[in-house]
Amino acid sequence: MNWRLLFPLVIGLGGIALLVSLGTWQVQRLGWKEALLADIETRIAADPVPLPVQPDPDADRYLPVRVEGRFVPDVQAKMLASRRQIGAVHRHIVPFETLTDGRILVDIGWTEDDTALAPLPTVPVMLTGNLDWPRETDGFTPAPDLKDNFWFARDVPAMAQAYDTRPILLVLRAAPNTVLGTTPWPVDTAGIPNDHLQYAITWFSLAAIWGAMTFLFVWRSRNKKD
Repeated sequence: MNWRLLFPLVIGLGGIALLVSLGTWQVQRLGWKEALLADIETRIAADPVPLPVQPDPDADRYLPVRVEGRFVPDVQAKMLASRRQIGAVHRHIVPFETLTDGRILVDIGWTEDDTALAPLPTVPVMLTGNLDWPRETDGFTPAPDLKDNFWFARDVPAMAQAYDTRPILLVLRAAPNTVLGTTPWPVDTAGIPNDHLQYAITWFSLAAIWGAMTFLFVWRSRNKKD
């Protein structure tokens, strides 16, 4: 045996084993993430229930609920957002006075450009949607322009404080019978990243490359003339 090849061979096989193990781990993570997304989608599409007395931002996220009440007139938060194949749009969040659970926030959907909303109905309406506490803010998110009610993220606690509501956001599934002039933007799993398949392919590809390089190095070293 050529002992000079032992060390690079061990390094090569060790690298292959490590990269394959990382790829296998990503495959396992892919199964976990797909099961999680399926559970969330089932939860989103479930039959709506009354609004819990004290909804929990973690346990009750995506919970489908129905509420009855009136929109608070002349108050509206507008947020810059983007829709695929459409581009920049405005998302609209308005306070809603429920009949039994106080005032909450309602995401009533989006409009293109500066399309004016229809006057909010003053009669009681029944709304159906999903609770959400979006995690859209970070250290680079600009502060809202409260004078013009313009926001750059759906910061539920900050919006609740600004508009005197409970820190609860209901995202409409569909518009109520009264026309609001918006297109609903219901909750879905599109914004939850699932890149584990790409990561697995990357690790397995690197393992194959590492293996080919190891084989080539050992083969050339064995056939190299002294």
